[in-house]
Amino acid sequence: MKKIFSNFLSESFRERLERIIIGIAIVSFLAHLLIIFLVDQDLIHLSSKLTKSPISAVYTPFSFILVYEVFLLVFYLPRSISSYIGKQYEIITLIVIRRIFKDIGYMELSGDWFQSENDLQFTYDLVTAIILFFLIQQFYKKLEQQATKEINKNIAAQTQLKINKFIQLKKTIATILIPVVLVLAVYSFVNWIIICQESGWNDIATFKNINNIFFEDFFILLIIIDVILLLFSFFYSDSFHKIIRNSGFVISTILIKLSFSVHGIINNALILGAVVFGFLILLIHNSYKSSDDASH
Repeated sequence: MKKIFSNFLSESFRERLERIIIGIAIVSFLAHLLIIFLVDQDLIHLSSKLTKSPISAVYTPFSFILVYEVFLLVFYLPRSISSYIGKQYEIITLIVIRRIFKDIGYMELSGDWFQSENDLQFTYDLVTAIILFFLIQQFYKKLEQQATKEINKNIAAQTQLKINKFIQLKKTIATILIPVVLVLAVYSFVNWIIICQESGWNDIATFKNINNIFFEDFFILLIIIDVILLLFSFFYSDSFHKIIRNSGFVISTILIKLSFSVHGIINNALILGAVVFGFLILLIHNSYKSSDDASH
């Protein structure tokens, strides 16, 4: 297991995968642009909003960037639960950004902007993306502040042993996650291809909501992982604030998963609510820990 972890979750493998994903993203972007051009010239016929505007072509490379973000989530899992949750927030933010590029093809650009459902959704997503970007920046800032305090703190040998055991558990989970996520991705893609073929490729954005492909099931998997980490954390720490923090992060992930089941402003509200909740949990946890350290 250690050998597998060192091979697939090493820094060198991450750098190689990053270069590969960037290359694929560039090629896919150019391919999407070519398809849009061919459709515009009536050389091929595809009935999809993703082939109406060149701006929509950005949707495709963003999909591959999201694949890389999924890998980074697994990559950072053994290091820190908080960083792992931060990667979840990055993924849902990129999903919102990607949705903006897709929804450009659905915009009506009429004088009745606030009467158009598509134009309103575009507005909701723009505002949501800005708020999420700010919240994630603040989330990581608090993580950096806490990490600095941890470095300057002397940890007892027994406590360090428990931490090392928990890190080893997270490495094992991360290693198992790699093939599971790969199988889930292949299954989602093949399922989408089958749905598109059955519809005669009339709209390649079919299959409920194309933004939900893979990620709706993926966040179910993350909820399971979060609960497992929460349960095992009881063995390694009896600190109240850590238990509440980990429980809060589980709730945050559940809220993100629920957002895939709804549309419109409720979807945006659930996404924002999940990240705000996680950020407040981290703030209270850090404050609680600082007070506890001061008392000692």
